[in-house]
Amino acid sequence: MKTIALQGIDRPAPNVVLGLMRIAQLDDDAIRTLVKSARDAGIDFFDHADVYGGALHACERRFAEALQLSPADREQVTIQTKCGIVTDGPYFDFSYEHIIESVDGSLRALGTDYLDILLLHRPDALVEPDAVARAFDELSQAGKVRAFGVSNHTPGQIELLKASVRQPIVANQLQLSITHAPIIAQGVAANMQGTEQSLTLDGGGILDYCRLHGITIQAWSPFQAGFFTGVFLGNPHYAELNGVIDRLAKAYDVPPIAIATAWITRHPATMQVVLGTTNPQRVAGAAQGSDVPLTRAEWYELFRAAGYRVP
Repeated sequence: MKTIALQGIDRPAPNVVLGLMRIAQLDDDAIRTLVKSARDAGIDFFDHADVYGGALHACERRFAEALQLSPADREQVTIQTKCGIVTDGPYFDFSYEHIIESVDGSLRALGTDYLDILLLHRPDALVEPDAVARAFDELSQAGKVRAFGVSNHTPGQIELLKASVRQPIVANQLQLSITHAPIIAQGVAANMQGTEQSLTLDGGGILDYCRLHGITIQAWSPFQAGFFTGVFLGNPHYAELNGVIDRLAKAYDVPPIAIATAWITRHPATMQVVLGTTNPQRVAGAAQGSDVPLTRAEWYELFRAAGYRVP
């Protein structure tokens, strides 16, 4: 498992992490088996959110109940969670009060006295950066949160936060897969007339912005064809892409899911792939992609087979 340096985190972070948004209905043995498969593959970084699981903090609570981490065990893993989505709206709330209340709830549910990373979960149109800064300062000074980041934010939205927030923004969790790659594709087709791919939709190139500012991109839904529209792996609508994936999987002696992972980890932005599966075999297979050294030609072949234009 390849690792990256993540600001604010003392230990190396794996470039493939396990997201736990679907564990609320799993029993303790299933959760332990899932986490063990991740740990065996070199994944010691776990991604949560307060809204995962239907009820508030449900998945965080199930994680803690199943694993019963000792203080020594807790020091060996990185726990990240997110706040800001309010499910009874639905709407978003980055107020000081909501951030503090959410973090305290996550700490209780997870059975820990600190979070390694806290992300703001999608942008809040009514955000007041000074309120976010007040919450981050209080959480940092109390030792409750060690590092902070965002999810699905544009460069301008991050700059707005940074005008008030003193802590580094260490991560931005963005949807990214071979078939859902506008943050990469728009740069490839820059300044091309008459092609939708060239349109800048994220406020000025979030991929380049994050690289310039040392912000780790965490790729969520890495196998989804679109916005929760089903996976592209084995999908007949992506026959050409799957043909290339299957050929490369055979050449590298890995499962196809590893090639889909490798397409993201091959990028020099040193991104993290956030897995959402609860299938231990798929976790192990995806993790193999961390070390697959796709060539430039192979990376672009996959990109083109997914339907993107390379001038």
